[in-house]
Amino acid sequence: MSRSHFTLDHGAIRRNARRLADVAGGAELWAVVKADGYGHGAADVARAALDGGASALCVATVSEALELRQVLREPRLLVLGPVAEEELGAAREARLEVAVGSGRVPENVPVHLKLDTGMGRWGFYELPSPTRDVVGLMSHFASSETDPEFTRLQLSRFLEATAPYAHLTRHVANSAAALGTPDARLDAVRCGIALYGISPFGDAPAAHGLEPALRWTSELAQVKLLQPGESTGYGRRFVAEQPTWLGIVPVGYADGFRRDMSETGVLVAGERRRVVGTVSMDALAVELDRELTVGEEVVLLGDGVLAEDHARIAGTIPYEIVCGLNTQAPRAHREVVE
Repeated sequence: MSRSHFTLDHGAIRRNARRLADVAGGAELWAVVKADGYGHGAADVARAALDGGASALCVATVSEALELRQVLREPRLLVLGPVAEEELGAAREARLEVAVGSGRVPENVPVHLKLDTGMGRWGFYELPSPTRDVVGLMSHFASSETDPEFTRLQLSRFLEATAPYAHLTRHVANSAAALGTPDARLDAVRCGIALYGISPFGDAPAAHGLEPALRWTSELAQVKLLQPGESTGYGRRFVAEQPTWLGIVPVGYADGFRRDMSETGVLVAGERRRVVGTVSMDALAVELDRELTVGEEVVLLGDGVLAEDHARIAGTIPYEIVCGLNTQAPRAHREVVE
């Protein structure tokens, strides 16, 4: 086993895509694979999502889209973020679609006009009249996972502004809205986090028929016994009050196991154990109930260890946990299973 090993389950991505396609009803499922597929691997996730029923792929930048286009020649690719004037030529050549929320609407490239209905970020405050190159109209919810009232307000603003152009593809729902706000599904849903088997609501993914698709493992590289008064890690944040077995795992914040995830739970030899002390750049410590053998498997994500749980400990969201993973060589080994 390598010091940091990631396994992407293609089957889980496919099943999550089918689940979201079913939820969407008559709307299309568009898979959001930006940020290297939320840390899972954009090309691998995209293939599985398409196999599971997605009809288009969404990314944040032209460069992300161009990288995907090299390996996926046919699918629709929508760039959700702003596109610079100098990138339009490459976008046309690669048959990309672009979201436009300010300035001039470009020509000879499929455009999705973005309306700011309350996110206060990208988007026109007033929808311009669609040109012949406009194929879609879109917006983005600010709090669909926590604030249904504001979500309904945003949706009503969007529907009112786009009513004269209902012949165009209208899309506004993210994962939370696709799962929890049926009226927002419209013509297409743009699902990101749920595709990876992570709940947009921060609860258990199984409650929404989703399966986590990424497994992250390491191993015990050293096992040692702390005596009372002895500590582990920088700052002596954990001091043993009684004889305490510790397992040292060769993974740290350089690998994506954040410093603020101390006290979270992982699996050691199949049993839940607590991370203690300060997480280092290249190592973390796990409290054990007995002496274990060097080389025992440590599961950092997967097998019931959820990104949602780590996020609660870190005071963040699971999106940030998975997007921060270092899944690339030479720090990690990565594989895909069916």
